[in-house]
Amino acid sequence: MKLVTTIAQLRQELKALGRKDKTLGLVPTMGYLHEGHQSLIRKAKEQNDLVVVSDFVNPTQFGSNEDYDKYPRDIDRDCKAAEEAGADIVFHPDASEIYVPGASTEVEVKGETTHKLCGASRPIHFKGVTTIVCTLFHIVQPDRAYFGQKDAQQVVVVKKMVRDLHIPVKIVPCPIVREADGLAKSSRNIYLTPEQHQQALSLSRGLQKARDFFAGSTADHTSAEKLKKVIRQEISAQPLSDIEYVEVVDTDTLDKIEKIEPGKRALAAVAVRFGSTRLIDNTILGGKENV
Repeated sequence: MKLVTTIAQLRQELKALGRKDKTLGLVPTMGYLHEGHQSLIRKAKEQNDLVVVSDFVNPTQFGSNEDYDKYPRDIDRDCKAAEEAGADIVFHPDASEIYVPGASTEVEVKGETTHKLCGASRPIHFKGVTTIVCTLFHIVQPDRAYFGQKDAQQVVVVKKMVRDLHIPVKIVPCPIVREADGLAKSSRNIYLTPEQHQQALSLSRGLQKARDFFAGSTADHTSAEKLKKVIRQEISAQPLSDIEYVEVVDTDTLDKIEKIEPGKRALAAVAVRFGSTRLIDNTILGGKENV
């Protein structure tokens, strides 16, 4: 496994590995890799000859009051984790390598898709995401790119960008990976105190209760409002929780729905703060979870 820090080094290494005649998978990350990232790398290695992992804490997707400066970073740890999972290259550029002096070009998916859910409280976030992802696609030129379903809105937004701009990359969403106790894996979990961690388990419990309720036979088991109430009750019972949103929306458009129609699928999504730590989680209702 090779660590490279510049675009020139990346292209030289890909050439040396025979990229011209091989398929290439990209796993975009912000580093501090955990088992969730490793699952993406393994899936990429299953489906491609070569795998590049980008390890870059992107400044343009953080708001002024967010945790860019303290976001966890450990490139030695990341390289070890990436190599264990089968990566061929870790691309770890400096911000000045990505955003050249005088850079003023942004890529933005406009409309409600980026302004709801996480976009409602983080107005610049998805513009930063699509700008860096589009940039990485141009730099790496992968055949496939792998994203975790925990960031379900990000997957929808990136898919729309790829479609709208005719970018020749297949987006591969991958299942959420959880701690043994059910908490969705996240680099931000290290910020939680033991008490916050225990109360944060209410996210996965609430989503499970929604799945159980949806699978039941009550007259209102498909009602989005009732499903949201089930989730909210579980999370709000935790005194340290500060709910940002609980929503049940269309899986493809993220539009709000009144009920889950027969044969259809919906996304139940939550964002909750415990102290200064913001956690997100979701599940699919009406079909196999995380597909």
